[in-house]
Formats: sequence, structure tokens, C-alpha cells
Amino acid sequence: MAGMGRRAAVFLPAELPREGRIALWDPEGGTLPETSALPEVSALPETSTEITVVRRHGLRGTAVRRHTVPAVLLPLSDALPLLVRARHDPAAHPAARCWGAAALHALHLAARGRLLPGLTSGDHDAWRAGPLDADDVAQVRAIAAAMPAEAHAVPLAGRTPLQLPDPETLVKAFLDAVADMLPRTPSAAYAVGAPFAARAAQHLPELREWAAEVAAGVDAGVRVSLRLDLSQFRIFDSTDHDHGSPDEAGGGSEETDRAVDGDGGEQRRAGAALVQVHSLADPTHVIDAAALWADGGSEGFGPRARVDAVLALRRAARVWPPLGRLLSRPVPDVLPLSQDELYELLGPAAARLGAAGVAVHWPRELARTLTATAVVRPAPGSATDGTSFFDAQELFSFSWQLAVGGEPLSEADMDALAEAHRPIVRLRDQWVVVDPELVRKARKRELGLLQPVDALVAALTGSAEVDGEQVEAVPVGALAALRDRLAAGTGEGALVPQPPGLDATLRDYQLRGLAWLDRMTSLGLGGCLADDMGLGKTITVIALHLRRARSAPTLVVCPASLLGNWQREITRFAPGVPVRRFHGAARTLHDTGGPGGGFVLTTYGTMRTSAPELAAHTWGMVVADEAQHVKNPYSSTAKALRTIPAPARIALTGTPVENNLSELWALLDWTTPGLLGPLTSFRARHARLVESGEDDEAAERLARLVRPFLLRRKKSDPGIVPELPPKTETDHPVSLTREQASLYEASVRESMAAIEGAEGIARRGLVMKLLSSLKQICNHPAQYLKEDTRRLTGRSGKLELLDELLDTILSEGGSVLVFTQYVTMARLLADHLAARAVRTQLLHGGTPVARREEMVDRFQSAEVPVFLLSLKAAGTGLNLTRAAHVIHYDRWWNPAVEDQATDRAYRIGQTQPVQVHRLIAEGTVEDRIAEMIASKRALADAVLGGGEAALTELTDRELADLVSLRRPA
Repeated sequence: MAGMGRRAAVFLPAELPREGRIALWDPEGGTLPETSALPEVSALPETSTEITVVRRHGLRGTAVRRHTVPAVLLPLSDALPLLVRARHDPAAHPAARCWGAAALHALHLAARGRLLPGLTSGDHDAWRAGPLDADDVAQVRAIAAAMPAEAHAVPLAGRTPLQLPDPETLVKAFLDAVADMLPRTPSAAYAVGAPFAARAAQHLPELREWAAEVAAGVDAGVRVSLRLDLSQFRIFDSTDHDHGSPDEAGGGSEETDRAVDGDGGEQRRAGAALVQVHSLADPTHVIDAAALWADGGSEGFGPRARVDAVLALRRAARVWPPLGRLLSRPVPDVLPLSQDELYELLGPAAARLGAAGVAVHWPRELARTLTATAVVRPAPGSATDGTSFFDAQELFSFSWQLAVGGEPLSEADMDALAEAHRPIVRLRDQWVVVDPELVRKARKRELGLLQPVDALVAALTGSAEVDGEQVEAVPVGALAALRDRLAAGTGEGALVPQPPGLDATLRDYQLRGLAWLDRMTSLGLGGCLADDMGLGKTITVIALHLRRARSAPTLVVCPASLLGNWQREITRFAPGVPVRRFHGAARTLHDTGGPGGGFVLTTYGTMRTSAPELAAHTWGMVVADEAQHVKNPYSSTAKALRTIPAPARIALTGTPVENNLSELWALLDWTTPGLLGPLTSFRARHARLVESGEDDEAAERLARLVRPFLLRRKKSDPGIVPELPPKTETDHPVSLTREQASLYEASVRESMAAIEGAEGIARRGLVMKLLSSLKQICNHPAQYLKEDTRRLTGRSGKLELLDELLDTILSEGGSVLVFTQYVTMARLLADHLAARAVRTQLLHGGTPVARREEMVDRFQSAEVPVFLLSLKAAGTGLNLTRAAHVIHYDRWWNPAVEDQATDRAYRIGQTQPVQVHRLIAEGTVEDRIAEMIASKRALADAVLGGGEAALTELTDRELADLVSLRRPA
């Protein structure tokens, strides 16, 4: 709200409502802005003036005084846009925000057609807001209650002592003023005549009587409703035996027990309906008809209230004829009801009356709490014992269970309900209103049989789909016990002893992770251990292998760079356990058995080409390390991994979701096949709702389903932080050089012109190309221009800052990791640092496995102080605890990927405080992306992702705002 600042707003009514003004004034006594500084304010000859306001004085604010202050007066047409923006501006003055809320409500009323023509006290034409319903009245009162004194600080003229306007009255006057301003268009003439379409005031004394009738129809108008009282009910069953009401022991008087039917005959009385009258001017004001007709009972209602109530009953009688009997009574207060009429009100009659504006209120004592729940239990004859859940292939029965007030009905009760043909039945010694849909469920209780995975999903989520509708589902028996075991979590009670043969002492959180993995695999279920990198997932899996003590070996599939790390860790922590690599030209699976089974290590590439050979072998467990490599379920690698059978499957990853929730589906559908259903159903039922944010409960529903199968611990969690030294993260803003700024602006200008004329896939491709180009320009012009030159100094703000950081770090004898997502940029940095006589080494996707292990050893032994790494190739699996500094030369779109790279140094075994430096080009797309990453980090914790591809869906305007260069002031 540029220019308005912290100005307070106050509404100044006028004789002609549409001539009311909004005054902007400074409660602090500062200088007011010029009108030209206020956006969307038309040029006015005199907008600056002075107004008189009331301020409190004294230590306790007990004294009030008049003050004359400068103000800017705005007509409503100019003030409305400012006020609407102020409503959602946290920097705006509370008074402006309150009037912004009133402006939005006034516009909503106009959009709903809540406009009434009338005359002012001087017989001039004026529109007003109305009629208001109960929600509108509540909104007006809420706005008035929230108003600070500054919002209505203009004192009422001629009042002694000083008196401020009543906030609620002032808000209603504002609504009328907006209503009077908005509909002044030629189309309004068709509704009520030309005078109400003209801007100029029209003096119309000849319409005074008509205007009074319109006002009376709204301000003194009423509506009616029916209230049924259980104390007067007598309900009979199909055999016409009196069961009485819950409050009655037996008969009643003849007068009480007789009701006149529609043909003038008599029936046994089933109850009575009491007539209530509601004010249209104030929908919250309600009174019984008996009180309205009594002396003094019409307070708050107009003089026509009784007549209008009779007219309302006459209109209602056209919808439901029994109400016509009230019209012949001196006081239309109570309508005796026959049994058939009572049942009509339970059925279509109430719906017809409701459509006509007559509500039917049932007493609270009448039980309306009959509910139906889908129950999942082991099918008769099954013997599920909670072990090898999916191998058991036991079926589960799926049926409706009805309950009254939360108490389940017996089979006999449900049989009685199934035979009911009345909307009120007697169950468990109480009368119950019955929905016909629930009777249908009682008649058809059995819903079929469920496969184990479907039964488990229903148990975990508490819901199941029946005929295309999500209903509450409750597990019982062994399935409920299994759910409880899965929900037990990883608390202290879930610890298991450390297995013999493990040459290490597991930390508490690692023991909890071991217990969780042991429980999941013993149940025949899989799981994804998604701890932050560096928390010891490898040693936890080694401990699990030892605890399971299977004769069949464990197959570990991992990136090629981690083969050596796995072999070293197994040899170190499980001495004597056989370990061999299934990799290279001479690979073989012979002699992979032996005592304890041992480990077989292979790469994703080898697994893909040798899947049939691996699938033919017997495995005790299959482990997928850095499992994000199979996040695309349609990739040949993911398909090959699914062909390898195993009684237990474990996925290890620090980033279960990088871009979208389909990646999470790919992981869990491998570890626990069928858990999340087909991918298309998962996308429709969960992923789209979560990723779009359309359904606030969608993320929680998905979390309930996946939480037992995904264990996620972060380094910031209690109990883990003390295990690690401090970590300091710093964002370093750097300025672009003149060359970078020129290239940046030219690239934005040329690309946006092409993007605005493109659509679909072509547009997405152009957006991705633009984003990549801008990031390269921010890194260094030489990278963007693809120059083969060694003249790098003086051309990039990032490079200059990198040199300064490295000078400081190396002078202190430190070691540093420098990550970039571009191999080209890494090579430019290597050449630049070599020219400065700085010892470096570069690791990227093309570095051979043996060479990688050698480079890790050289860095860890302090032979090379600067390690340049490609983010995707070296962001996982490496143990580089020699580094006390990590520099991210450029930003990745997913914070979890950056965190994984940082975790090469910040992991268990690190003894030095770690400093993380992020270089961000100031005023560029990197600056805005840094803000987005900060917010996305919270979403990543909730297992969400959007990725760079999400930016291709921005509108042209949003994209231009994202990439435009903002030069520092």
C-alpha cells in the first residue's frame, strides 16, 4: 500500500450516502502524503483538509480531548481499492485494516445482490445494503468490535459531553454508502427507475410512501420457524401400541392426546410444533409467537410483526397445508401434530419448508446420533497372527457396523433396524431418528472381502472407499493389533539389544532405528529409512543384517561411488562377515552363501543389466542405498529392481521426495508393494491435493498412511544434536559486475519476448532455458558465454568472494568443499585456482570409482585442502569430515539436495564446527529463489516437493517478477 503507510482511516458519513468520504490521518502527527503518491486515487481539486478527532490523555487514558489534524479526504470510489489492499497488509494501521474488512464485506453484499432502493430523510434517492442475514450481522459486529478508537475518532456534532459514533452504526452507514455508490449504472434504471441510476441527487418526495413500504418490508419484516418439543411427543409403532415418550410414563389428557387431521377428523396426537418468529432486520433476534402476541412481547420487532408473521405462515401453508390450521387460531403459536404429520416433517415436508425459508428445529433429546462405520476384521476361518503379513494372503471381511451415541448395535438391533419402515425407531430404550441410508446399510451389511494391503491401508488411515465415497473404517482383532504395533513408533520402549558381532556401540537413535527396521521386516513389511545423511544409516543396516541372522545373503544396491564405503564399513563394524562386490567384467554370484549369509554389493547400473541373474538368486534382504536413484518408477533401473524378490526390502535415502510425491510412491511401492495403490490412484487421491494445497487435511491423511513405513530423523532433532558439533549457515549476497548485469538484463528481455508468444511444452522449455542461463550468468560470464579463456578475474562477484573466503580458510590451515551444479563451472574454478597456486581436485559424474576413492583418501589425509565437487555426482555417499567449511557456489532448487551435500562434512565423525557458505547474486533470480527455498524447507519436512519444473507454470507476469534484475537502492 505504497504512500498510505501507517495512516489511520475513518469514515465520514454524509446526508447523501454515496457522498460519504474516507479520511486518512496520522495518529502520530506526521506529514500526510500528497494525493499523487496514493495509487489509484484520481486527481481531485481539494483532497487535503483538516478534521477534528478525539484522543485519550492521561496515564490511564481517562481524559479525552478534541484535536484538529490534517487529513486526506477520499471519495469512496478512490478509497475502496486502498482499503481492500490494507485489509491484508500487516504494515497498515489497524484502523485501515478494519475499514478494509468493511469494504470487502460491502463489495460481497453488492455481488450477492443485497441492495435495496429507498429515500434519505430529505427525500433524495439512495441505495442501501440489505437485507442482511445472520452471517452478515455477525460480520458487521465482528468488524465493529475489532475497531480501534482511531477508526471512529470523529466526534458526533453537538454532543456534550464528547461522544464518538457507535462502531456498529458507523459500519452499517458505510455499507449503505458503498451500496449507494456502486449500482449507479444505466442498468439500474431497469430495476427501479432512472432516478436511482443517476449520480446527481434526485429529489423524489412523491416516492415517500413507496420507500416506507420497502423499508417496512425489510426492517419490520419477519420469518417463521417451527420448534418441536419432545415433552409433548407420543410416538406409536406400526401396531399402534403406545410406547410413550422417554419423559412420559403413560397416558395424557384427552385434549393432549387428540389432534385434528387435514380432513377435520381426529387422530392420536403425536406432538406439537411451536411457532417462532425471527426479525429480518436482526436475524439473531427470535421470539416465540405466544410471546409476540402477549402484551409487551413485541419489543425489538416493528408494529407490523404480527401481521407479517401471519402472512409468513400463510405462505408456508401453501408449501405444507397442515400449517393452515394455525390461521384460524387467535394466536398462531402451537400446531398439534398427528403421527403422520410428524413423519412428514421428518421427511420431504421439512425439506420443502426449508426451501421456503421455514426451518424445522428438532429437540436435542431426540437421539439423532445413529452412525455407520466400516469395520475391517479377519475373515471367518483366518488365522492372521501378525507375522509375514503379506505372505499370509489372509482375506479380511469388510462390513457396516451401526452405533447409537457411539455404542455399537448388536446383530439383533441391526436386524430390527433393517425391518424398520418409519423414520423414528426405538433402539436401546430411546427414540432414534433414522436416515433411510442407514437402514439400507443395516439391510446390506457385508461389503465384501479385502486383500491384506487394502485392509492395512484402511487400518492406518482410518478410512476406506465405499461406492466412490470415503467412509470411516475401524480395524478390529489381529488387524487392530498390527496397526498398534506399527504405530508404536521408535520410543524408548521400542529399543532392542545391540546384536552380537557388531564391533561398534550404537547410539540411542540408531538403536531405535534398528528396532523399527527389525519390527517392519519381521512383519513381512518393508520400510524407508530416511534419516539425514551422516546419521549412520549404513551401520544401522549392518546391525539389522546381524540381528536377522539369515543364511541367505543381503544384497546392497548403491551408486558406484559408495561400493568402497560399504565394503570398508562392513569390514570395520562386522569383522568376519563375508562381503564381496558383484561388479565389473568378472562378476559372479557363486559362493555368496556361507555362515550368516554375508553381503553382496552391486551398483544400480550392474543391477539393471544383470537383473535376471540377481532375481534367480535367494536373498535374505535387499537394500537400496541412495534410493532416490529409482524415484522414477518408469525407469529401467526401477523396473529391474522390482524383479528381484526378497522377504525384506529396505530403502535408504536422505531425500525421499525431491520434486514430487510420485517419488515417494516409487520408494514405498517397492518396499511395501501395493501399500499406496496404483500410481494414477495415488496421484488423484493424495499427491495432487497435497502438492496444490487445496486440501488442508490431505497432507495429514497421507502422513498417517506412510508414517509407519518411513522413519525420518533430522540432525536438529532432540537427542541427535549433542552428537554433532555446531553448524553455522551464512548467506553471502554478492553484487553483479557490470558485464554480468548487462548479460542478465539482455537475457531476460530477449527470453521473455519469446516466452510470451509460446505455449505448452515449448513455453516450459523456454522458461527452463532462461532460468539456467540466468544462473550461469550469476556464476560467471565465461560459463554462460562458453568461453575457452583463462581471463576470469574481475568479471564475477561470486568468484571474487570465493577467493576471499578461500584465502581466509587456507590461511588458518582449514579444508573446504566447494559444490556447484555445473561441471563446466567446476572446471573453470579448477583452472582459476590452479593459476593462483591453490591445490585442488575435482570430482564429477565421469570420475571412475577407483579414482573417487583415491580422491577421498587424499582429502581426508589433508593432502589437498580444496575439493571441488559436482553437486549431483558427489552430493551423496562420501565421508569428507576433514572439511570444516562447505561453500555452495550456486543454489539448487531443492533444499534437501543442498543439505545432503553439506552432510558430506556435517555427519557423525565430524569433530570440528562446520561453517556453510551460500553465495547468492544480489537482486537476481537467485535472491528470490533463496526466499522460496526457505519456505520450501518447511514443506520438505512434511514430505512435499515442487522443484524447478513448478516455476514453468508461473504466469508471464509472475515469471517476469521472479527473474527481473532489482538493483540495490
